[in-house]
Amino acid sequence: MATVVSVNISEKKGTIKHPVPEIQLKFRHGIVGDAHAGDWHRQISLLAEESVDTMRAACPIPLEAGVFAENINTRGLDLKHLPVGTHLRIGETEVEVTQIGKECHSDCAIKKAVGRCVMPTEGIFAVVVQEGTVRPGDKIEILEAGK
Repeated sequence: MATVVSVNISEKKGTIKHPVPEIQLKFRHGIVGDAHAGDWHRQISLLAEESVDTMRAACPIPLEAGVFAENINTRGLDLKHLPVGTHLRIGETEVEVTQIGKECHSDCAIKKAVGRCVMPTEGIFAVVVQEGTVRPGDKIEILEAGK
């Protein structure tokens, strides 16, 4: 079963996201209180904890939840292979996958320490389809596969 491990926000762009007890997802907006929210295609970022674990094994610096600027850390779901258009039920919410990966900042501290970063190839982005609250421990299920 796939679950939410951590939910993370940053109040200002350019700062590391930090874990919070819960996040509120708002339709056509993203996460209430997160600096990257807005009416665009990358409202929410998700990263599998398995990807973070791979980086932890190779990185000399501690990698806490949110360090890759991800809003939701998951476990038990192969995020990087979900097609764009896939709908996920996360707790009481629903999101639609809009993008797989993104360009990494060349001055990223993790990339400097390890030589690579997982977010460009293994992180995914989504928009809010159904509003609600997401908390660590919430179940994640694939509702509809993208094409």
